[in-house]
Amino acid sequence: MPKLRMREAVIRALADELESDPTVILMGEDIAEAGGPFKATEGLKEQFGARRVRDTPISEMGFLGAAVGAAATGLRPVVEMMFIEFIGVALDQLTTEACKFRFLSRGKLNVPLTVRASAGAGLGFGCQHSQMLDQWFRGTSGLKLAVPSDPQTAYGLLRAAIRDEDPVIILETRSLYGDRGEVTLGEAGIIPLGKGSILRSGSDVTVVALGQMVKHAAAAIQDGQIDAELIDLRTLIPWDRELVLESVSRTRRLVIVEESPYSGGWGTEIAAEVSRELFGQLLSPVHRITLPDTPVPYAASLESRYLPNAEVIRSQIDAYMTSGLSPEPWWRLEGLARA
Repeated sequence: MPKLRMREAVIRALADELESDPTVILMGEDIAEAGGPFKATEGLKEQFGARRVRDTPISEMGFLGAAVGAAATGLRPVVEMMFIEFIGVALDQLTTEACKFRFLSRGKLNVPLTVRASAGAGLGFGCQHSQMLDQWFRGTSGLKLAVPSDPQTAYGLLRAAIRDEDPVIILETRSLYGDRGEVTLGEAGIIPLGKGSILRSGSDVTVVALGQMVKHAAAAIQDGQIDAELIDLRTLIPWDRELVLESVSRTRRLVIVEESPYSGGWGTEIAAEVSRELFGQLLSPVHRITLPDTPVPYAASLESRYLPNAEVIRSQIDAYMTSGLSPEPWWRLEGLARA
């Protein structure tokens, strides 16, 4: 089992799909000659040629629209958005066109389109290049969305996305590109969309996390003082309701750790669903650990405080378990911001 960095796992997933399916093509800015802005397509043009690994003009609306058409007519395009924010000028192509073709054509047209994008805070790219922006896509019928947390999930989810018959967005947290881990390759390494994973079993509280928050949550509970069960959600649309509800029905408590703003973060839907289904069984209200409702700071000292780290998560879970109540957001307690 090879040990790969996350960006290397992405390259390997793309290469394996290009090798196994001649209809797969890659498109994006600087992905061919330069190997991608984060070197996540390095070497693929040399291996598969310029017809299948294509540099595009700086026109997200243009090349995403071209990919939608290509997908509807038999190809499986994988489009890279350099930063997820750049998809803003092309949202119509994805949310109004690609996601609706199946319904508008009465099932005659599929759009097997994958959109990869770097996302997330932690590397000093500032407020316009450090967001997750999953809220732009949640609630869009016909779309799936996954967020890898390590090299294995980057490999497995991407291969599943490329094989899916509908549009899928993969948000790759760029601060994880250099993280290294063992990766199961081939068919055995593919991870189904919509399925989460229990990374650590426990009986006191269920902790649900996504993306880079998974490793911070894992670090927060590793001392074992609280017997916490940790779930890597992996896919956000659709999220694994069965897994989360089964876990919380046993632990009777839920903490959600998000790289999302407090207002409108992805945990709101999970909190609502768990509260509705398990209201009479819960020992404490559902608690969300999120980002404050402020833009991502540029200064390194501020950005490092903007993201909930292991210490913050541990403190919040301790307060939650001790009081039986949902504690004040960490940034209010530290006087950093208002929600």
